[in-house]
Amino acid sequence: MLDISFTESQSDTKVSALLQTLCETWHNTIPVSKFMDITPVLFNGDSLQVTAPIEPNINLHHTMFAGSIYTLMTLTGWGMVWLQQQLSQAHGDIVLADAKVRYLKPISKQAYAKVIWPYTDLTPLTRGRRVKITLEVALYCDDIMCATFTGQYVSFPPRVVNAD
Repeated sequence: MLDISFTESQSDTKVSALLQTLCETWHNTIPVSKFMDITPVLFNGDSLQVTAPIEPNINLHHTMFAGSIYTLMTLTGWGMVWLQQQLSQAHGDIVLADAKVRYLKPISKQAYAKVIWPYTDLTPLTRGRRVKITLEVALYCDDIMCATFTGQYVSFPPRVVNAD
C-alpha cells in the first residue's frame, strides 16, 4: 500500500515516479513493449491499469493482435508485482511461470488491462525465499471485457554476488 503519511500531492508524485520507472524498465529491457507503446496509466496501490494503442498492435482483421493482447496482459501482471515490491522494499527477480489467456471479443480500439492486487506477503523475499503470486488480469475496450488472463508469477530473491 502507499505510505499514508504522505500528503496527496506527495503520494501522486511518488506514484508518477514509480509508473515512469516501470515504463522505462519495460521499454529498456523488453524491446517489444516499446514498439507496442505499452504504458502504465493508473496505480492506486491496489489496482494497476496499463494501455497500448491499437495502431502498432493491429492484425490483418483490423483488431488487436492476439500476441499483443497476451504481452499487454503479461506485463500488466508483472508490473503489479514490481510495483508492490517497490512499495514494500522486498525486491526480487520476477518471472511468469504459467499463464492462461481467454480471448472473448475482438478489440478494435485502444484497450486497457487492469489487475487488482490480492493480499500477498512479499517478506519471504527479504529472507532469501521466493514468492508465488497468482494474478487475474482483465482487458477492456469501451468498458467491455474482451480478454482474461491468469498468470502465476514467481519472484526470486536477488542473487548475492561475491566480490572474491
